[in-house]
Amino acid sequence: MKLVRTVVAQSNINAIDLLSQQLPELSKGRLKDAMAKGAVLLSGKPQKRLRRAQTALKAGQQLQLHYDADLLQRSCEPAILISDQQQYSVWFKPAGMLSQGNEWGDHMSLLRAVEQHYSSKRQVFLLHRLDREASGLVIIAHTKHTAAAFSKLIAARQISKTYLIKVKGQLPPSLLQQGELRFALDDKPCLTRFSLRLVDSEAQQSWLDVDLISGRKHQIRRHFALAGHPVMGDPQYGKDNKDLTGLALQAVSLAFVCPKTGKPVSYVLPNALWLQGANRP
Repeated sequence: MKLVRTVVAQSNINAIDLLSQQLPELSKGRLKDAMAKGAVLLSGKPQKRLRRAQTALKAGQQLQLHYDADLLQRSCEPAILISDQQQYSVWFKPAGMLSQGNEWGDHMSLLRAVEQHYSSKRQVFLLHRLDREASGLVIIAHTKHTAAAFSKLIAARQISKTYLIKVKGQLPPSLLQQGELRFALDDKPCLTRFSLRLVDSEAQQSWLDVDLISGRKHQIRRHFALAGHPVMGDPQYGKDNKDLTGLALQAVSLAFVCPKTGKPVSYVLPNALWLQGANRP
């Protein structure tokens, strides 16, 4: 079942009672589950997720429910804390997890996982994103000041990000020597630099280390598809690049000047979390 519904309180009433009255096709249990998973929004400025079933509403207040039974039943691998620096933390986002939720809920999002890890005692600010199908390192800020400091670093391109990808085919020597792709995306200049990590001759696939110089949407995926070597397992770009293990794209390292200490720091994904096959000699 999938539905979208807006309900308005005609008088003072608890949130769960209002939803139950207006949506008799859903049991209170299902409605409470949807609320807990972030699928109910309380209108206002700003709009916010309403999780507590017994929240008292006043006449005129409005709730929006985006209910997708299939989505609400899904789960994904848990996020893993890599480093806690109090003002910010670095996490491993597994493939299949959203960076942040949407109107249909946030129970499979990194931002919600971090919030729950700290029992909602810390603020959480998402600084950059990874596609749902991708995995790897993500920084989460825990104060507005730190979030602003990281935003400046990102805007100035002072956070170095390295990705690992597996692409279809063996890249020709000329392309490997060139070591970069400059296809314009969305009518804007883009630059992706890469180097060969290893070649799987049997599978006719190549593992590459990638430095993302600019940051257009799906830049790595689009660039290598345009080059004729799409990322394996990419459901959106490229042809004949299906892979049962999923999208072979992973953020494996981050380096920047820590806004807290002013000293250079770097974080590298632990070997156990790297994509299978990446470390073969």
